[in-house]
Amino acid sequence: MNLFQLRAFDAVSREGSFTRAARRLCVSQPAVTGHIKALEERYDLVLFRRTARSVELTAEGRALAELTGPLFGLVEQAEDLLLANRDLVTGRVEMAVDGPHIVMPLLARLRESHPGITVSLILGNAAETCEALLAERASIGVVTEVQPHPDLHVEEIAVSRVCAVLPRGHALAGEQEIDLARLAGAAMVLREPTSVTRRTFDAACRRRGVAPAILMELDSREAVIEAAASGLGIGIVSSLERGEDARIRAVPIGGPDLVNRHAIACLARRRNLRLIRAVFDIARSAAPVTA
Repeated sequence: MNLFQLRAFDAVSREGSFTRAARRLCVSQPAVTGHIKALEERYDLVLFRRTARSVELTAEGRALAELTGPLFGLVEQAEDLLLANRDLVTGRVEMAVDGPHIVMPLLARLRESHPGITVSLILGNAAETCEALLAERASIGVVTEVQPHPDLHVEEIAVSRVCAVLPRGHALAGEQEIDLARLAGAAMVLREPTSVTRRTFDAACRRRGVAPAILMELDSREAVIEAAASGLGIGIVSSLERGEDARIRAVPIGGPDLVNRHAIACLARRRNLRLIRAVFDIARSAAPVTA
């Protein structure tokens, strides 16, 4: 059994890419490819399906990944134990996030405390962020409305409000808070139904019997703000995402069911790794933010 080959396999299975696996291991891509080829030939197995755009595990590959993930996770814990008395000078952490607005200030504080730490950022939606954690493609996740999972350790770090995005001249733009009932029948431009903010808004509307007129569904916060600024309809965004735009006002919508909770998460069995602890400590050092 060649551990170099197994480590290369583990890196590709976590990263879903030979290029990213090589970067993770600090070796060349041909070296990773050679290790995988040698492993497959030695045991007469196909471990990955390779396409022009992706690398997917076969059934045999998934079974092997279930063993190598915990195996090399223990190697990381052993290294962490041996380095416990040294300063955290260098290291690399993979973070999966469902939006940049909370994580960027966190990364700024991390760089200030530990300037030698390199961060690899994976952007996706909430489901993709949790999947990256569970598949060990990321060590830490920052995610909105994370569902409880026995394998995850989760700590809340911020709370945001759902806001209506209005042109400056709109009749409701001068309000400090808007009652949801006032949006009944209003023309609205919203994110796609899978957006966490959209799901929170839709659930509140169903509970209170409010039926807005949805004129347009858009796939980004920027598009929603542009549509609202142009007068196409009232938009919906998180208070953490409203940004600065002189053309619009983002007014919170009233109600305890129109908030979203944001958390930092990692695999429960890896929560005591030194680098992960350091990131959690920095996130924990600031009181939970309500935006």
